[in-house]
Amino acid sequence: MRVLEARKILTIREVAEELKCSKAHVSKILNGKVPGLPRLDHVALGRRKLVRSDWLVEWIESNRTRC
Repeated sequence: MRVLEARKILTIREVAEELKCSKAHVSKILNGKVPGLPRLDHVALGRRKLVRSDWLVEWIESNRTRC
């Protein structure tokens, strides 16, 4: 994960790039509005939401499924 190695704090846009989805979908994940997925931990600074890269890695690992 190229972005995660370079930064410690990620914006919604950077999380969306990493997950290969839209910013709107990331917002839904942050708010716990995606059925079957737990809420992604984040820090809210006013309207801005930030995610620590280690939180994202942990969330991805805990939600992995085997194909």
